[in-house]
Order: sequence, then structure tokens, then C-alpha cells
Amino acid sequence: MAKRGKKFTDAIKLVDNTKLYDVKEAIELAKKTSTTNFDATVEVAFRLGIDTKKNDEQVRGAVVLPNGTGKTQRVLVFAKGEKLKEAEAAGADYAGDAEYITKIQQGWFDFDVIVATPDMMGEVGKIGRVLGPKGLMPNPRTGTVTFDVAKAIEEIKAGKVEYRADKAGIIHAPIGKVSFEDDKLVENFLTVFDTVEKAKPAAAKGTYMKSVNVTTTMGPAVKIDTTAVKVKK
Repeated sequence: MAKRGKKFTDAIKLVDNTKLYDVKEAIELAKKTSTTNFDATVEVAFRLGIDTKKNDEQVRGAVVLPNGTGKTQRVLVFAKGEKLKEAEAAGADYAGDAEYITKIQQGWFDFDVIVATPDMMGEVGKIGRVLGPKGLMPNPRTGTVTFDVAKAIEEIKAGKVEYRADKAGIIHAPIGKVSFEDDKLVENFLTVFDTVEKAKPAAAKGTYMKSVNVTTTMGPAVKIDTTAVKVKK
């Protein structure tokens, strides 16, 4: 077992693991217990009561955070013709077709998100084995396979994040940085919470949200009282 530093040991003492905190209190505590010397990411983790082995219990999608993520996303667009020009005009960091397929095959990954027009997916599929494990494969469910490339780029640049339940039924999603004001982190949290709540598969039985935690990079987890979460409609 890895030895934890004194800062983390001191920080974890401030968190009562037997208590469920309301959202604002949890975020304040998560920020207070951040031990890094950089602007750490604040993240929410959902443990869901789903069977990820079943296709009808998959939970995956994307959501635009009202206050962004605090990180500028580098967008690569696979498109041709007029859609290529549209992508460039919309602010894509990189846009093209075959040349970027080749670059990725050679080990280039200086981007964060890929957007592709549907007619390009046959080509993109050639590097699916490389993109898939890195979570970079475009998908219609997350809005990254679309002919409306301008809208896709705009949303990503504005703070769109993708979420997907892993094999254990856990979703991790960033909701901002420690430097964010508390109210902005709360608003981002509520947006993600509402989205994941509405994404509950019809086939899922029993308790859907088993637990929700907020944490920062290398910081301790703070448990959320989900029964007290009030999302503005």
C-alpha cells in the first residue's frame, strides 16, 4: 500500500466518512482539503446500481457545464469539403481527413476531443483500436458524430464533458477547478447530477444512485447526501 503524505493525512482528518454532506458543504470541504500546489480539478463520482454487462443498462452521454471546466479543450475534426471549412471557421484546433488518420497511427495525440462527420466514420474506424482505449472515439450519443460540426465545436469549447459508466458502474466527471467560486461548482454539479439522474436506464432495478462523492485531484472523497440535492427545473 502506497504511503500517503502528511498533507493528505491532515486533509482526510477534516472529512467525516460517516456523514453525508449537502452539496455546497461538500464542495467547500473538497476545496479545503485539496493538497496540490496547482489548480486541481474538482470531480464528481457516481456509483450506479446498473449491470454494465447488459446493453440496455449502459449509461453514457455528454453535458455542457454552465460554467465550463476550467480547461481549454483541443478539438480535432474529421471532415471533408464544406464541412472542413465550417470546422476551421468554428475554431477547430485541427481539421482534416486522411493526413490526421496517418498522424494518429504514427503516435500523435495532441488533442482532447474528436468530432467527425458521419461520412468520415468509415475512415475513423480504421484507428478505432487506438482511439477506443483512450476514450477518444467519436460517438453519436455524445454529439461527436454529427454534420453540425460548428455546434459540436462550440459546445466542447464552452465546457462540454462526456460521461460513461465504467465496468463497475461508476461515472467520473469533472465539474471545474478549485479556483472556481463555490456557487459555480455547485451549479456545474447540479447540471451533471440532473443529467445522470435522467439517464437512468428503464431496465435498471433497485437503487439507481448508490453513492455520490466529490473530490479533487489527489484529495479525499466527500460523500453527498443525494436526498438533499435540489435541482432547479
